[in-house]
Amino acid sequence: QVQLVESGGGLVQTGGSLGLSCAASGRTSSDYSLGWFRQAPGKQRELVAQISTGGNTNYANSVKGRFTISRDNAKNTVYLQMNSLKPEDTAVYYCAAERGPFGLPSDSRYIDYWGQGTQVTVSS
Repeated sequence: QVQLVESGGGLVQTGGSLGLSCAASGRTSSDYSLGWFRQAPGKQRELVAQISTGGNTNYANSVKGRFTISRDNAKNTVYLQMNSLKPEDTAVYYCAAERGPFGLPSDSRYIDYWGQGTQVTVSS
């Protein structure tokens, strides 16, 4: 069992930056692939970025070159640095975890562990 608690988020202007953090407790987070989904009003939850237990990363095309995911296993924390933010990045961002080294499934129905979500709003 893993508990995920997000922090960060908020309101920022177009072109600005925000950082999200997600602290994992319970089982050793180094055994889990971690990542971030987001969900905008009226839209499905989508995978934004993920990082495997070995540190391999993968990003949605819409955020490549602007977002960076990283993890600190000593602190049981995963981070998402978001730069050059756009209004279409506005969403609730959720931290996610899945046991094993193979990354996260892109279908949110198959994710075992979720954080509570944090709002990111980008004003135009």
